Amino acid sequence: MTYTHLTTDELVMIESYFKINQSVAKTAHCLNRSRQTIHKVYLFFKQGKSALEYYQQYKKNKSNCGRRPLVLPEEQSEYIQRKVVQGWTPDVIVGRAAFPIRCSARTIYRMFKKGLFNPSDLPMKGKRKPNGHQERRGKQAFRRSIHEREKDYSQFSNEFGHLEGDTIVGLKHKSAVITLVERLSKVIITLKPCGRQAIDIEKKLNHWFESVPKNLFKSITFDCGKEFSNWKQISNANDIAIYFADPGTPSQRGLNENSNGLLRRDGLLKSMDFNSVDESFIQSVTSKRNNIPRKSLDYRTPLEVFLSYVSIDDLSNLI
Repeated sequence: MTYTHLTTDELVMIESYFKINQSVAKTAHCLNRSRQTIHKVYLFFKQGKSALEYYQQYKKNKSNCGRRPLVLPEEQSEYIQRKVVQGWTPDVIVGRAAFPIRCSARTIYRMFKKGLFNPSDLPMKGKRKPNGHQERRGKQAFRRSIHEREKDYSQFSNEFGHLEGDTIVGLKHKSAVITLVERLSKVIITLKPCGRQAIDIEKKLNHWFESVPKNLFKSITFDCGKEFSNWKQISNANDIAIYFADPGTPSQRGLNENSNGLLRRDGLLKSMDFNSVDESFIQSVTSKRNNIPRKSLDYRTPLEVFLSYVSIDDLSNLI
């Protein structure tokens, strides 16, 4: 049968049977317990002790069971807290192995849950929009669909140079920052236009592409916002294919959406007027994120992966 601990009622009954000199076998049969279990209790009673004392001893022994809570050395705890504040996840802290940690990533997550570290420092969790959300913003009437992308680039998933793009909007929707993410390296590129109209986006992208090596980037996938309505001019002027995700389907540009959330968390807040923010601040936020290792990149930073495809001479013009 499945083993269960003796209850207090059973201990009292065993004590009563012991006092009337009932045999171990008969007591075991009456309580439907093994004879070994009853024999151990009988031996305890033969020492002149009671059922209450047996129960107290049982509780004391049980408190010693189980795994002891892990206590990390002070330098390891400080390192974890410092890195999490900088944007590192527990997976990356353990996987990068830049500093020896005596536990697994799951253990660190449990420490956050228990309050040993500040849980608010962990990356965002959950969905930004509920299931069934429908996009109500302006949409492009004439656009090149994302479904044409696979036909044009058969090696799209494994090919360097494909970007996902969007804008993050500032205070009262009066300013914006263009965000571009390269899919293989996950490196983030931010550009600050003069405004958030289509002509402003076009001018900034054209100016940026002038400093980029020709044909380094092959395609961009945008969402359906009106700010990208001049996409044909951008595509023709810079010889780059531009595609648009389906309306209300941010998961088709999941990497870009996630990167925007990270930039928001790191300092590019919705309450900020980007027109009055110096571009060096925007680039510092982006640089911080590009220098945080990613588990999906085998614990390398996006910048390290990006540099394996781009020469260092071209890097200063890109990021």
